[in-house]
Amino acid sequence: MSEDSLPPNDPFQEARKNGPILQCPFQGENLPMILRHADVRAAAKDWKTYSSDAPFRVPIPSEEEVRSTRQLPIERDPPLHGEYRAIVEPFFQRAKQPEMIEKVESLIDRMVSEAIEKESLEVVGEFSLPIQSHALTYLLNVPEAEAETYISWGIHVFKVTGGPFKKGNALEDYLSAQFDRAEADPGEDFFSALTQAEFQGRKLTREEMMGFGNLTFAGGRDTIIHSVSSILAYFGKHPDGLDYLRGDAKRIRLASEEFFRVFMPLTHIGRVCPVETDVHGMQVPAGGRVSLCWNSANHDEEVFENPQEIKLDRKPNPHVSFGFGTHLCLGAPHARLIVRALLENLVERVEAIKVLEEKPAVEHEEKYSRSNGYETLRISLTAR
Repeated sequence: MSEDSLPPNDPFQEARKNGPILQCPFQGENLPMILRHADVRAAAKDWKTYSSDAPFRVPIPSEEEVRSTRQLPIERDPPLHGEYRAIVEPFFQRAKQPEMIEKVESLIDRMVSEAIEKESLEVVGEFSLPIQSHALTYLLNVPEAEAETYISWGIHVFKVTGGPFKKGNALEDYLSAQFDRAEADPGEDFFSALTQAEFQGRKLTREEMMGFGNLTFAGGRDTIIHSVSSILAYFGKHPDGLDYLRGDAKRIRLASEEFFRVFMPLTHIGRVCPVETDVHGMQVPAGGRVSLCWNSANHDEEVFENPQEIKLDRKPNPHVSFGFGTHLCLGAPHARLIVRALLENLVERVEAIKVLEEKPAVEHEEKYSRSNGYETLRISLTAR
């Protein structure tokens, strides 16, 4: 499939001009997709009108069939959301610590070295997935050997099955075993911290632990995998990009944010209206869902000049790829560290990237189709 024949990364351009929402059916519900940057940010902050207290229904499509526990803290509203978030935030902030930064930089250096030595490299499974999996072991402070298990799950953790399909599949089995181990012999890792944590003066229940674990493994997985893959494809098709970044080291941080703006895998996220609500002219019944369309907001012409253009020095860049308001993504520092380390390494060590083969991933819904990362991407790297 040629690049010209792909659906746009922003398929909401015309709808955004025509109105603040696009009505789109998902799983039997007709949802208003809120499209404009200001409206999306306002809704993200207004948790009383647009609630996250909706187990399984915050993701779109909803996940009743693929997991059995409420994800925490994302599927709670304030003040409970903040209390839950405080339990795990120290682990996610570890991405800002020098030891963690050094580990991720070493990982990227090793992966790029191996890629350069190969005649060709399948990026999604052989590069992006291992980077995401190994880096996650650093974040959770578990043995790096655990990454082999994470890699074995493939790109989409909820699609892993070890025989007949069952709700939750391999991930929930893994989490249960880790919490059993941590309760019997606690250490300094993420799972042990949850078994020792308290919430409102009591220990966490096993269901609450599972909710934290479920989100940790499922929430940021494809974000990092698709971001890394899309960045390598971009440089393969825009060879002047690496030269541009080499001109000034300060450009790397700006480029990182621009890549997050454009290559965001999560098109949107759901909220539930506790009572019947007028959502920009559409009546949503009590218990009905609303879509906060991050992808559309990231391309709003009222906020981003020439939003379809990837500007590696874009500033300011108020993208909403990590959400907005109360539910700002816990994993944002981790994702930023990985992408920044990747760009720094490519700039220093790679002269050119050639795209040899690609199969883009395309998200198809009734009212839109959107190019969204890659199913497969084969490249070759030339060292400097």
